[in-house]
Amino acid sequence: MTTLRLISSMATKPLLADLVALYKTQAPDVQIDVESVGGVDAAKRVEAGEAFDGVVLANNAIDKLIASGHVLTGTRTDLVLSGVAVAVPAGAPVPDISTEAALKAAILAAPTLGYSTGPSGVQLAKQFEAWGIAHEIAPRIVQAKPGVPVGSLVAKGEVALGFQQLSEMLGVQGITIVGGLPKAVEIITTFSGSVAATCQQPEAMRALLAFWQSGACDALKRQHGMDPA
Repeated sequence: MTTLRLISSMATKPLLADLVALYKTQAPDVQIDVESVGGVDAAKRVEAGEAFDGVVLANNAIDKLIASGHVLTGTRTDLVLSGVAVAVPAGAPVPDISTEAALKAAILAAPTLGYSTGPSGVQLAKQFEAWGIAHEIAPRIVQAKPGVPVGSLVAKGEVALGFQQLSEMLGVQGITIVGGLPKAVEIITTFSGSVAATCQQPEAMRALLAFWQSGACDALKRQHGMDPA
């Protein structure tokens, strides 16, 4: 029995659970253990030298790990494209976010705003700066702690307008998903897998990533609100 240990960000946790199960039908002798934590924490643990066979994070985080020698060069495998969605508490009025102007107005009108420490939060903060509203809305922002879904804060009423990867919003009780960001300001993150420098079985890890990148997994990716990369 081959055992592969992976670490990932929370954004891909539900998808990876299903991808692991699907791979099991192809390679029943491979045991895959995936630990999903906040993306920032995942990268720190890999950088600290903790032993993993594979890493699944936003592609820019993977590239940094490659540059620092913690992930093997040439093994980055782009798996999915994940868009940011907007959510409000269930039963709350649904704002218009169909255009850039409408989204900006909804943000300015919201009493509280929530986003994550992940790549989507970083991009949102840049957008708020570009709009010139960052200072005005700063007191109303609730940033979810690493590993805490923004949707859970929305469901509890701590956040009136929440932003996070659609994949992390799906299945959260107590929220209404308004939709994705308008085309002009959409935020798409590519999540990639790679072979860790500490991997003891690189060929088995490469085979797993190749399968996950293949068309056999496309339907599952779409079920989780993502597009194949």
